[in-house]
Amino acid sequence: MRNEIELIRSNRRSMAIEITSDCRVIVRAPRRMPVTEINRFIGEKADWIDEHLRKMAKRQEQIRDEGGKELSPQDIRLLTTRAKRVFPPKVKKYAEIIGVTYGDITIRMQKSRWGSCSSKGNLNFNCLLMNAPEEIVDYVVVHELCHRKEMNHSARFWSEVEKILPDYKERRKWLKDNGVMLGMRA
Repeated sequence: MRNEIELIRSNRRSMAIEITSDCRVIVRAPRRMPVTEINRFIGEKADWIDEHLRKMAKRQEQIRDEGGKELSPQDIRLLTTRAKRVFPPKVKKYAEIIGVTYGDITIRMQKSRWGSCSSKGNLNFNCLLMNAPEEIVDYVVVHELCHRKEMNHSARFWSEVEKILPDYKERRKWLKDNGVMLGMRA
């Protein structure tokens, strides 16, 4: 499976590869990174790229087979309204269990993230999570709140998540496998 690769240079420090929902391959690299080093990186990741392109093509096929549709602005408004009722009590509950504080809670339609936590403790959640089972919503809430203890994805971070949700790996896998079906585009 070979696709044209789009290169985006910016003031970042490391390289990353993104496979979009429409099967585009985007490589993000530092501005001054030599092309030879970028090509070496792409070559090293060729198997990963092929595997993820196949997965994305399969997901697109599933969406077509199951009659997946684009969400209308009305659909997004309804999901956002529901999320504004669902997330605050869940965040409050789990913050108390984890023993952390948090700032503002924002709900929005995001293209490639289920949630995020800023260094100030502000939390963002994707309204598309309202299409997921409750245990998946709980996983995303716990995941983001655990960033109040560890602002990374280190072993210590995952240990914090596991203290609250011993089955977090299954929930995480479910989200990875079914995210496109919930409406995530990339």
